[in-house]
Amino acid sequence: MTTPAVPLRARAEALGHALPPLLAEAQHLAATIILGDHGRRQSGTGDAFWQFRQAAPGDSLRRIDWRRSARGDVPFVRETEWQAAQSVTLWVDPSRSMAFSGARARPPKSDRARLLALALAVLLLRGGERVGLSGDAVPPRSGRAQLDRIAAALAEDGAADYGAPVPEGLVAHGRAVFLSDFLGDLAPVEAALAQAADRGVAGALVQVLDPAEEEFPFDGRTIFESMGGTLRHETLRAGELRARYLDRLAERKARLAALARAAGWHLQVHHTGQGAASALLWLYRALERRR
Repeated sequence: MTTPAVPLRARAEALGHALPPLLAEAQHLAATIILGDHGRRQSGTGDAFWQFRQAAPGDSLRRIDWRRSARGDVPFVRETEWQAAQSVTLWVDPSRSMAFSGARARPPKSDRARLLALALAVLLLRGGERVGLSGDAVPPRSGRAQLDRIAAALAEDGAADYGAPVPEGLVAHGRAVFLSDFLGDLAPVEAALAQAADRGVAGALVQVLDPAEEEFPFDGRTIFESMGGTLRHETLRAGELRARYLDRLAERKARLAALARAAGWHLQVHHTGQGAASALLWLYRALERRR
């Protein structure tokens, strides 16, 4: 059920070469979405104070609170509630499982997840919102340069067979999007969603699957191996496993849906055999419903 594993360094170099076309594709995909009013463009004057945070590269000097900054050697930015609500944090599963593609004509799950994340970032940044990646590498910011930072960070693959969402870096009362196949342990997903809910973060889960993972079109002698090569199973009668596999997949989807509902998040299952535009539009509207 896998394609041969590609060494991480070779895959990273290949993705690096493909990054400009992928970014261009994301911008083209974003252009297919009819934009309405998205994001609040006013300065925030008069809105309730939310928090101080350390100034980061790209912050305007006009946003620095000089009175707070005078207390120490580090400049601070004053944020209001509407700025927090405009912050969207993305997590794109970098694990080896996402490199799977069941047919040459279909992109790997990782490529589709990155494409959707970048295209969504294009839409949000154009609307004046602040977008970043979970963790500390790319905190939410606005401006055109942020898209390049996000694209560069997404070029890095992980070493684990399956990924787990990174809740660090989520902005309180902001929004978030997790894109993954969610085929690994769901306990970390549950923990990340619980942390998000505790911080008032709402958002969307996008489960990206290859059609072969939905249909299980295998019969006879088949060797199943994880993309990282750590798991391997050989059978002479793969067809006999189909019913049990589909039941397990349905159970996983049901649990994922229950976790999303409990956290107040939206969930979509997207197949790499489908066009990306419909998934992007769904994501865009899902985040709009949070505002």
